[in-house]
Formats: sequence, C-alpha cells, structure tokens
Amino acid sequence: MPLSNQELLMLEKKAHQLRKLCVDTVVWAGSGHVGGSLSSMDIFTILYHKYMKIDPKNPLWQDRDRFILSKGHVGVGFAPVLADKGYFDKELLKEYNHTGSKLGMHLDSQKVPGVDASSGSLGHGLPIAIGTALAARLHNKSYITYCLLGDGECDEGSVWEAAMSASHYNVTNLITIVDRNRCMIDGRTEDVMKLEPFIDKWKAFGFIVKEVNGHSFRELSEAIDFALQENSAPVLILANTIKGCGIDFMEDDYRWHYGSFDSEKYKQAKESLEKYYEERIKEVK
Repeated sequence: MPLSNQELLMLEKKAHQLRKLCVDTVVWAGSGHVGGSLSSMDIFTILYHKYMKIDPKNPLWQDRDRFILSKGHVGVGFAPVLADKGYFDKELLKEYNHTGSKLGMHLDSQKVPGVDASSGSLGHGLPIAIGTALAARLHNKSYITYCLLGDGECDEGSVWEAAMSASHYNVTNLITIVDRNRCMIDGRTEDVMKLEPFIDKWKAFGFIVKEVNGHSFRELSEAIDFALQENSAPVLILANTIKGCGIDFMEDDYRWHYGSFDSEKYKQAKESLEKYYEERIKEVK
C-alpha cells in the first residue's frame, strides 16, 4: 500500500532526528564513519519505523524480524537508531567508542541489545543473513531477515558466494539492500574496483533487482512491499544514495568515509541538515 502523506511526514521527521543524532554521536565519539551512516539513514528509518516486526523491550523475541548490518562500520549511525527505538538509553551514545564502552565502533551483538549479528569484517553479513533466513524456514517461523550491504563491500568474494546460495535455496524470506553511494574508503567504487554492470551481476546470480532512490521513502516502500510478496526468487534492492547525505560540504565525497567535526564544522553540519529537511518536507507537502 502506498505511503500516505502522514506516514511520509512522520518518516521524514524521524530521519531528520536520526541524522542529527548521528552527527552528535560522531562529536561525542571524537570521530566516526559518518558518510556511510548518513547515506544509510533513510533505509534504517523506513525499516525500523515502518516495516520491521520488533520489540525493543524483548530484543531476543524469537519471532522478531532480523536485521543484519553487513556494512558494520556505520555503527555510529546504527546505534542512534537503536537508542531512539528504546533498546538502550540514549545517554550511552555519549560514550560511543570510548574505552570501556559497550558501544564499540563495530557494534557487538553480545553487548548491544537489538544487534542481531556482530559485523565489521566486510562480506560476512549476507552469509549470516542467509543463515538466519534458512533457520526461519527450518523452524517454521514467519520472520523476515533484512540485510544491508555497502557497495564497496561487494568487492568481497564471500558476498557473491552468499548470493549464489541465496538463489540456489530460493531464500525469499530475505530482503537484501545495497547502499549504492558509489564511494568507499580509498575513492570512488568504479575507480577502486569496478562494480558495473552491477545490476546485471545480481541478476546473473538469480536475484530480482529493484533499483530505487535510496532517499525516497516512497520508492523504498514500493520496493520492500514488492520483496515481501515475491516468492519466485530472492530480491535485491539497489538503493542509489549519496555519501554524507544532508550535509552539503560532505555529500558525494569519499574523503568523508570517516571523519570528525570541529566546532565550526559541527555548526555548519547542523545548519545544512536543517535546510535539507525543509527541502524534503516541501516535496511532501
């Protein structure tokens, strides 16, 4: 069902709050993987505030939907999402990546409520997600597994081994999303290790591919609705995004894969996020 304007405004407001909280967490931590966190934030928002069947008060609920963050380095964006949902106190974000904190740069599923799998070593998330999806099938459970990968991560051979098995076992209770921001730590993806023709590769591995604007809640919603109904093959949502989305001096710049803010940059970032939010709201209204 198409999103109503009321739902869109709710999602836009929540994504705006989470982008700001992500920037605050980077400041509290001293630094962080901010660029890729911001490119993923709309995906986080629609999953956690529209689609996923979860209970923050019971994070180990057996029938919950699973979320595997394969691009685990963007914990500085994911931790604010979990705190905002009530998995743990937001005050803990002020300790993010500090010595002794439970919130490390790569979130640990044994320490952080709401994290379904420890990740960070790229290429591991999709294999884990296929395992959780197959477990649902074996145990006659109806939960859905969502897996978010980075595009640079798709240089890893284990991603394609997993893709091959997802197709072979027809793992249709898995929804795979790639954050296609076209940037990675050392440069642009097509300069470091060419991915194109990217869609054709996923299709060749047996996936149905839906290409969307990863910053459009309408397009993301339509793609997820399609994937939830599809049972002939696994679905890959290729979400075209912008590194550092919402912060003008950061957008589409691979040098902001990881970074920090001084007081002036922090002020500029917050002002830019406000302008970005107003522009997006105008499109809804």
